[in-house]
Amino acid sequence: MKRILVINPNSSEETTRAMAEGVAFLARPGSVAVDCVTLPEGPPGIETQRHVEQVVLPLADRIAAERADAYVIGCYSDPGLHLARETVPDRPVLGIAESAYLAAIGLGQRFGVVAILDRSIPRHLRHLRQLGLIDRLAGDRALGIGVAGLSGAGVVDRIAEVGRRLIDTDGADVLILGCAGMGRHRPVIEDRLGVPVVDPAQAAVARALSLLDLGYRRTV
Repeated sequence: MKRILVINPNSSEETTRAMAEGVAFLARPGSVAVDCVTLPEGPPGIETQRHVEQVVLPLADRIAAERADAYVIGCYSDPGLHLARETVPDRPVLGIAESAYLAAIGLGQRFGVVAILDRSIPRHLRHLRQLGLIDRLAGDRALGIGVAGLSGAGVVDRIAEVGRRLIDTDGADVLILGCAGMGRHRPVIEDRLGVPVVDPAQAAVARALSLLDLGYRRTV
C-alpha cells in the first residue's frame, strides 16, 4: 500500500488533528494511506520568519528518516520545501501553499488569501512572486488570529467576514484558507460565500495522489 505522509511542522497536535480531519476523505483504504503527523521540534505555531527557518532542518531530517511514497509539508509558508525535495529526489514533496495556488488558478481568475496574521502576508507575497503568480492575487487579508486561536469561538464568522471583503472589495472569485488548521471550515465558508474555497492541505494531498497515480518522477 502506498503512503502519503503529511507533516505538520509546528508542535500543535490540535493543528494536526484539524488537518487530518480535512484530508481524511482522500485516503483510499487498501490502496493509499494518508498519515498526518506532528513535528515535535517545531514551535506551537509557525507565525514568523524565524519559526519558518527553525523547522527547515528538522523537517528534512524527518522526511529522510520516515519512508513514504509522497510527502506534504503541512504549513502555509511551505518551510524547507526545496531542501526536502533535495532530501528525497525520487519522490514527490509538496507544499500546501504552492498546491493551493495551483488549484485556485484553475477555479477562477483571481484568488484571495485568508491569512492568519498581518505579518504572514509578506511571506505569502514573496512566495507568489517566486512562483510567478502574483498577478493572479486579488488580495491577502488577515484574520488577526494566531494558530492557537483557530479552534476558538467565532473563527468561522471571522473567516467569512474576511472572505466577503476579499470578494466584494478586492474582486476575488476564489478563496484560499491560508493555514493548515482552517481546512475543517471549508464547507461552511463555501456555503456562506458562494465561491470556491481551497483548503491547502486537501489541495496538496489531492495533488500527491495524482502524481502517484500517473507515476511521475521528479526532475527538480
